[in-house]
Formats: sequence, C-alpha cells, structure tokens
Amino acid sequence: MSKGERNRIKIRVRTAMASQAQLEGRFLGGRPPYGYTLEDAGPHPNPAKAADGKRLHRLVPDHPVAAAVVQRIFAEYLHGMGYLAIATGLTHDAIPCPSAHDRARNPHRTGPAWSKSAVAAILANPRYTGHEVWNKQRKDEVLLDIDDITLGHRTKQSWNKPDQWIWSAQPVHEPLVSLDDFKAAQAQRTSRHQQRDHPRPPRTTTHPYVLRGRMLCSICRRKMQGSFNNGHPHYRCRYAAEYAHTTALDHPRTIYVREDAVLPRLDAWIAQSFDPARLDRALRELQRSQETTLTTAPHLKSPASPSPTATAASPTTAQPSTAAPTPNSSPDGSPRPKPRKQPHNDSSTKPTRPSAPCSPRTRSTS
Repeated sequence: MSKGERNRIKIRVRTAMASQAQLEGRFLGGRPPYGYTLEDAGPHPNPAKAADGKRLHRLVPDHPVAAAVVQRIFAEYLHGMGYLAIATGLTHDAIPCPSAHDRARNPHRTGPAWSKSAVAAILANPRYTGHEVWNKQRKDEVLLDIDDITLGHRTKQSWNKPDQWIWSAQPVHEPLVSLDDFKAAQAQRTSRHQQRDHPRPPRTTTHPYVLRGRMLCSICRRKMQGSFNNGHPHYRCRYAAEYAHTTALDHPRTIYVREDAVLPRLDAWIAQSFDPARLDRALRELQRSQETTLTTAPHLKSPASPSPTATAASPTTAQPSTAAPTPNSSPDGSPRPKPRKQPHNDSSTKPTRPSAPCSPRTRSTS
C-alpha cells in the first residue's frame, strides 16, 4: 500500500471517529478512567460488526469507592490542597491508588501509594463531566534521519492542545463533577503553573545514557531516570518526591547511581557469561528464561509465534495415509508422471490447405 493511500484511509477513519464522538457521544475504546467501569450498550450499529459479535459500551460510575474518590480529589483541590497533599491524604486513609484498584490491567505496577501524577491526571480528565472527549492525543511519524529518508520513521505519541479536543454535544454518561467545577480546577492548575518563577524547561537531553530504561530501583522496582551531574551520567530514583509516604515502603528521598560504577562490572559479567567455553550454557539459559517469561506473561507472546512447549510430531507416531489412489496417482500413492505430448504428424487428422499451382518466373527482356 502506498503512503498516500494509507494517509487517505487514516483521514477517513479519523473523520468518522470524530463524528461518532461529537454527534453520538460514542465510547471509542480504551481503558475507562478511574472512577468509571464499562457497561454493555447493545449490539454494534454496523451490521457486519454486529454479526462478528462486536458490541457498544458506555461508562458508568464505579460505586461506592472510586467514584467518591474522584469527587474528593476535585473538592480538596478547589479548596487549595496540592497534588502531594491530596495523595498523602488518600494513602493515609488506605484508599488503593488507580493501579492497585485495577490489578487486572496493571500487573506490572506495585501500587503501594498514590502519586502526584495520578492526582494530576484525574484533575485534567474532562470525561468526569459526563461528556465523551476524543482526540486528546495524536501519533506523529518522525523521520529517524532527515538526511536519509530510507531509514524510515518512528511513531511518536503527543498530546493535543485542549482546543483540539472533540467533545460530545451533550453529556452521554453520569458525571462525577460538574462542568463548572472542572473549569475552575483547570483555571487553578493554569494559574499555579504560571506562578512559577522558573518555567520548567523542555525535557530534552544531549547526553547519552547507555542503560536508559534498563536500570531499576531495588526498593520500589521503578525505572530510574537519567541525570547528568558534575560531568558524569547518573541514574536516580525520586520515589519519595513523587509518591505519598507510606510505612509499607522505606525509601530514601533520592537515590543516585553513577553510570561508570556499573558499566565495568556489567562488561565483566557479559564477557564471562558469553565466553566461548560457556556459550552453549549461556544460550540454553537464555532460551529457558524466554520460555519462562512467555509462560508467566502470555500477553507478551506474538500471535504468530509458536508455543514454547509445542513439540514436533514424532515420525514413528505418524499414521500412514489411508486415502484411495486418485486417477493421477499410482497404486502406492506416488504421483504418476505426466505423458509427454507428441507432435501431430498425422495428415489425416490435420486439414491441409491446397497449394496453388506454381508458374515459372519469366524475366522481362524489354
């Protein structure tokens, strides 16, 4: 498929989804926000999709705990409390955070306490007003190298501005907060951000981090962030600055690890593990680890990949074929060779065109 045709299909699909969200207020998929659950809303209006078993869904409040927590967060924030103060109060009252409340969708998160980011995400979600809102995010295709377009591109997800969001014309599910309270909370968030003496710079870095995304804190099991300090790359964990304090986890305010303190030991371990004398053992351990991962986390398995426990059928257990020979096969089941076509030399079967009498050529003497 050409890129132009793919873009045309994308535009048509996005236009249809925008109309469905704005005119019908249809829930277009994804996780329900904290405080709501999904309820069946009948068969799909498209007959083909309905015949395939697809159905519509709508949001309903998650009573009695989660919906009340959302209302409490908005009320406390409008009374002047900050993100961390709200998170601390919820954790102190033993209210599970969103990841702990829905463990089925968050098996990779520990969820010991509420975080500032979770409170901020709830305050910024417009669907608590009862309206369906779509187009909050977009996917951009960014070239890997602008000087060499043959290298392809990567897909980058970005946030759209609030004026680009598509709201349903009317409320389509039960609201948890009023539209006025939501607008007041957004105005208060904007005012607090503008009161900062030093605006936060964009999160861009020119320093390479060899272990980016691979360093985990041994206490909270969260990914550590890259930080360049005193001319050296570090990895830090700021759990205590982002999450409410809980007695279930004794975590320092900040943990720093220098990269050059880890790389030499890591290089020595890799050289020892993949030594030619131990290469076969290392490969067997890698295969065993992969099979264990696919067994314990089947959602990571590709649909097209075979099961790690599947084995090939033994040739001794294969049953002989009992199918009757076909006209084009010999009695033992092997295909017969096709007869070679012979040229038609029989004049009796091929009509011939009578030849005209030949007259001798004469040369003109004039």
